[in-house]
Amino acid sequence: MLQTEGARLFRKAWIAGVHQHFPGEPKAGYVTPWEETPQWEREAAGSVFDQVRQFIEISGGHTSRLSREQKGRFIAMCWTAQMFKHFADPKPGYVADWSDLPSWQQEADADIFEAVEKAFG
Repeated sequence: MLQTEGARLFRKAWIAGVHQHFPGEPKAGYVTPWEETPQWEREAAGSVFDQVRQFIEISGGHTSRLSREQKGRFIAMCWTAQMFKHFADPKPGYVADWSDLPSWQQEADADIFEAVEKAFG
């Protein structure tokens, strides 16, 4: 799978997770379609997708044994690194620690990891 396809898969999984887990109506930016997603966010999604893909590969596919929390934490950590890459002074919410993320976001992050696993399973 090419990085662009992976980035699209990441974005699609994020949007699905937001729709499933966000309480109420999500902000428009949370569910912006791929075509309207800013370039930096497309690049970040592709990079995190690649990190997850590589993690799955080097673990010999045994990431399926991780808990949902561990999967979500991995996505959150990789995303935080991308925020520091793309922004000199990112908003605190962009780089919040796992324990400070709202539960809907933790669940959406775990969903993303599992979507990448499914694509390679």
